[in-house]
Amino acid sequence: MTTIQEAIAEASKRIDRFEAKLLLAHCLGVGRTYLITHDKDCLSPTVLQHYEECVQARENKMPVPYITGTQEFFGRSFSVTPDVLIPRPDTETLIEFILEKTSGKGPLSLLDLGTGSGCIAITLALENPSLAVTATDISEKSLSVAKNNANQLNANVSFFLGDWFKALTMPKKFDVIVSNPPYIDSQDKHLENLPFEPIGALTDGQDGLSHIRHLITEAPKYLRHDGLLAFEHGWDQGAEVRSLFSNSLWTDIITVKDLGGNDRVTAANLL
Repeated sequence: MTTIQEAIAEASKRIDRFEAKLLLAHCLGVGRTYLITHDKDCLSPTVLQHYEECVQARENKMPVPYITGTQEFFGRSFSVTPDVLIPRPDTETLIEFILEKTSGKGPLSLLDLGTGSGCIAITLALENPSLAVTATDISEKSLSVAKNNANQLNANVSFFLGDWFKALTMPKKFDVIVSNPPYIDSQDKHLENLPFEPIGALTDGQDGLSHIRHLITEAPKYLRHDGLLAFEHGWDQGAEVRSLFSNSLWTDIITVKDLGGNDRVTAANLL
């Protein structure tokens, strides 16, 4: 029989040791501390087979969150599938910025466009209960994941299916509009390292800015006076995005850096 310690040691020859522990904890349905306190316990054939399948998937470069089905974001566990992007720490920059801008301002309406797993909409709804949050996505499968996450985390979010603003079934103006749109340039070699994530959520198939242009152009129809539009973008897109805002409709244009010191979020208020 194979013990926990032996299984981890063997898997660590093929994948990262930390990931080997994470995957075994997933297979056992326990925390990683359990692996330390029970390292001499033997694994059943069923668990061992499941573990081997998980290790093989990781060896084939599948991201760990797609194997385990979960990813932590802003201190909460979100369900993820290959139908949605894996939530990343960089996106927490957008969360923190919106929370700062909406703190103490009473009831506000917020729209999250292209919600994916729902991590932005759900986190904002839970962190600031005074926000009435609406979220949209063009993918029915993505929206299903987002709705499931909202149910699991007990978040009050209204979801609509459709292409950007077209998903809204009734005319409405919002105080805040946010998005993490597909912004990677189609020629960016980083795409080669993301074969498991939905390509349509990563790139617009063009220069990475077409969706951002669309949002900036269309948002004034859906924002209240002095409403805020903010979205995540690539580390090297800050200057270009600010220039897209440079017309008579927008004021207080700002770019916020992430923890790595890179441009990550650009926002502006509607005049």
